[in-house]
Amino acid sequence: MARRPLPRILSSGSAQITRSREIARTAADSATDVLHPLITVSRGLRKLAAKGRQKWAGTPKERRGPTLFLVAACVLVVALIPYGPLVALITVMAAAAWQGRARTPVRTGPNEAETARLRALYEALVPYFSVPEDPAPLFAHGGEWGKAFSEYEFDGNGRLTRLRVTYPAYFTDGEATARARIEQLLHAKSGRGREYLFTWDEEGNELVMSVLPALSTGIAAQRFVTVPGETVLGFTDADAVQRTVPVVTGDGTVQAPPVVWRTGPRSTEPHLLAVGEPGSGTTTLLRSIALQALQHGDVLIVEGSGTGEYACLVGRAGVLAVECGLAGALSSLEWAAHETERRLIAANRARQAGQPAPEDTRRPLWILVDRPSVFGHLAAADGHMDPQELLSVPLRHGRAAQVTVVVAEQFDSVDALTEAVRTHTRARVVLGGAGVDDIRSVLGETPRTTPVSDVPAGRGYARLGNGPVLRLQVPATPDPFDDATAEAHRQAVLALLPPGPDTPEAPPAPPVIPAKPLCPPTVPAEP
Repeated sequence: MARRPLPRILSSGSAQITRSREIARTAADSATDVLHPLITVSRGLRKLAAKGRQKWAGTPKERRGPTLFLVAACVLVVALIPYGPLVALITVMAAAAWQGRARTPVRTGPNEAETARLRALYEALVPYFSVPEDPAPLFAHGGEWGKAFSEYEFDGNGRLTRLRVTYPAYFTDGEATARARIEQLLHAKSGRGREYLFTWDEEGNELVMSVLPALSTGIAAQRFVTVPGETVLGFTDADAVQRTVPVVTGDGTVQAPPVVWRTGPRSTEPHLLAVGEPGSGTTTLLRSIALQALQHGDVLIVEGSGTGEYACLVGRAGVLAVECGLAGALSSLEWAAHETERRLIAANRARQAGQPAPEDTRRPLWILVDRPSVFGHLAAADGHMDPQELLSVPLRHGRAAQVTVVVAEQFDSVDALTEAVRTHTRARVVLGGAGVDDIRSVLGETPRTTPVSDVPAGRGYARLGNGPVLRLQVPATPDPFDDATAEAHRQAVLALLPPGPDTPEAPPAPPVIPAKPLCPPTVPAEP
């Protein structure tokens, strides 16, 4: 059966309706463009009239009569002066146009994506901040997250940069384990790859989480403004310490907050232990300490890796020796132990005689030992004493004898350190992308920030004695003889080196131990 064609009015009606809508929309847009100034002025007049009514309603009754008289006098004056009404009309229209202009609405709350992120974070915290016995829980599934999150900030990518959390008073915020669970959850939900600072206010039951900016890596080795007995380990956050020092960077001279380690007879942490992964910057830290120590004292270096990282210091004034073999390490550390005892005896005799300590006992002596566990394995294989045993005397009595010991080791060999080294090194540094457990095992306390795995060389944490755990960035102090060293850093390190034996103006300084050239680690002789 053949179909009949639809009537013309039905087949062409939709097209005509669409065309009519387009014509009407075009006409409306054109009218809006033409009448836009009039619409703006009308909107402004309404706002001015509303403000006038509010002002009149807020005026006391006893002051309305004088106000009306003043307004009438002003209108009369404007009407009588030449071009007064025209100027008044132009002024009113300009004010109305300014008040009626289109303004960008001010955002007063999070958008949909940010609200969803806050909602998900609130739901994730419910199991940790709620108990079934609470009659009015602050955290509940499907509850209002606005009561728990009193402050929040987002970056341009929609990621949290600051969050203030109000938690119930019964939460065990005094336990490190409970706090660690909350910090780990907030770190995971807010985005990994960034360092977060967690500030707990136990009195106010509030937790503030904020994203920390990365520490600057543009500070190279240089002369820092310090006094004798102070060593700059690196630089930290501005609000973590109460001191700044001027440093030279690529952008000029800036004020940077340093981590200052104080040594000497009155120091409570006279020795230091630095632990890190391979390539984390522990050798850079020891090289930086050596360059600062040579300003006022003598340095003895014992290198267990035998890679020649301290070749630039061989034969320099103040460098007693740079040992990289087992025999040289044993002889040097044995001399250091005897030198510590000699200084103690000389200082004691001077005090008993009522005289100041001799000059040679007051000059600081620094013993820098890099990877002593390597010598321990070699000594055990060759039947010799572990060189770490010779560090017991400088570690126990070095503070009174102006002897400072700095030990650097890797995480996989920390267990090989002797009890004396682990007991008397109260200043601790951890470098590299270490985990929370590794940091706690070395520093004795968990940092308030979340460690990240991908960090530059020389980046880590420092703790001096019982003080807080501070973020740390060691100044760039590379080996100037390394081909991969940048030219600017090479020149910075070379400028800090004391004069060598070939320098004409270098004064003769006979060392107690003759400086020896670098050599590979000692290999046990075959029987």
